[in-house]
Amino acid sequence: MVKASKGLRRRSRYILRKSPRARGNPPVARVIRKFEIGEKVNIRIEPGELSGAPHLRFQGRAGVIIGTQGRAYRVSVMDGGKEKIILSNAVHLLKAE
Repeated sequence: MVKASKGLRRRSRYILRKSPRARGNPPVARVIRKFEIGEKVNIRIEPGELSGAPHLRFQGRAGVIIGTQGRAYRVSVMDGGKEKIILSNAVHLLKAE
């Protein structure tokens, strides 16, 4: 019997899947995008970029930018009635409308 994987991206085959025409590296404009403090964002993990990705449980969540830490953004997200602060690079964030 094979031992089950315990990695961070386990059981994410369908959650992090891209459409065939969207595969490959993200455009440079998404990598160098800037956000302002207080701006609302949606978390959309870019599977082609591993660095600075938040945990899989935050995929699809909405949050507010509360600051920066290096080149990453600090995002406040509500998770189970508690406020959690996560770090994420700009490529994994989309501006909320």
